[in-house]
Amino acid sequence: MSAPSRQRPRPRPADLLGPARSRLERYLHDLAGLVAIDSGSYSPDGVNRVADRVEASLTSLGFAVERIRPPAAAGPSCDAVRTGDVLVARKAGRLSVADGGRRILLAAHMDTVFEDGTAAERPFTLDGTRAHGPGVSDDKGGLLAGLAALDLLHEQGVAEYAELVFLATPDEEIGSPVSKAVTEQVAREVDYALGLECARENGDLVIARKGVADFRLTVTGRAAHAGIEPERGANAALAAAHLVVALQALNGRWDGVTVNVGVVRAGHRPNIVCAEAELRLEVRAATAADVRTVRRAIEDAAACPAVPGTAVTVEQLDDCPPMEATAASHRMFAAAERSAAALGFTLGATATGGVGDANLIAGAGVPVLDGLGPVGGADHSPQEWLDTATVPQRIALLASLIVALGDSGGDA
Repeated sequence: MSAPSRQRPRPRPADLLGPARSRLERYLHDLAGLVAIDSGSYSPDGVNRVADRVEASLTSLGFAVERIRPPAAAGPSCDAVRTGDVLVARKAGRLSVADGGRRILLAAHMDTVFEDGTAAERPFTLDGTRAHGPGVSDDKGGLLAGLAALDLLHEQGVAEYAELVFLATPDEEIGSPVSKAVTEQVAREVDYALGLECARENGDLVIARKGVADFRLTVTGRAAHAGIEPERGANAALAAAHLVVALQALNGRWDGVTVNVGVVRAGHRPNIVCAEAELRLEVRAATAADVRTVRRAIEDAAACPAVPGTAVTVEQLDDCPPMEATAASHRMFAAAERSAAALGFTLGATATGGVGDANLIAGAGVPVLDGLGPVGGADHSPQEWLDTATVPQRIALLASLIVALGDSGGDA
């Protein structure tokens, strides 16, 4: 059997810019509609209203959409809370994997950090080319850019890939507790991933993100009457204080590694020698090897508490893998650079300490490029903004990158 024909010419990046510009008015209309929906991570009804719109758009483009209602997750007070649904949409292309087709994942999130009522307090506004509103950049602007790029390719008849997968998660802003397993499973089935978080304020894409590991250290001492026989006690609070100093001193020991003791709890009454204390700390590092190195340093500090009679246990509560810059992700960025040049602008790449779903995808061994939405900034604040002048270029860039990555005979 002969291989599928590749007679259909691939559209050049410059050919996609005009169609992208023609979508700006619709993009702004849809963005205003999404920003008007309160979709905080713990507002499942609002997130699902966003999911309804995303599902409808993807279905109209020929995607088969699976809508997953996840189980409840632990909230800030450890109570079980419900989040919105996870969307996984798939569309087969013309090329099989055997014939050079590649499977490409586009990943975005539907939740924001804002409480219900914020959309009414700070509605969508457009001042010149700068849009404001809750979630306008993080990540409703990027989410819609992904849908617009897929619509553009659908209109152009581009299907030179094995499969496109669109993942929309409801809980990225709280660490993806319910969607993590779905994201990791989907990632294991693809060849490339494109993160739809918005570009940095200077227009850079994100080629690397630090990983995060959370730890709990429990210090056990011995209670005693603080006034009558304090010498019989072993003060866990004092041991914890020494540990805080030792752990914070790990900062600066390794390039790109930060250690932060963010929570300290100890004791119940001032007339009792403290018998138990707890520390919660976060480690951020650019590589998985660095995370392992810091964990060993934490365990070494815990093994030798400063107060006789105390002991320390170390638990790793969570681990979000780093999104490391690899040879494959650098090749993806090179393809994006070529497309950007053809579209008339230059492109940079940066590393960031923030984490997102791209970390989980990279942890599954998939090359990822993130920040492919329009340019935006001031995320998580009342000043959050999106530069709508960058929307057509970024839609065209995203579409052209899908074209380049979809066929192993392409540029990437």
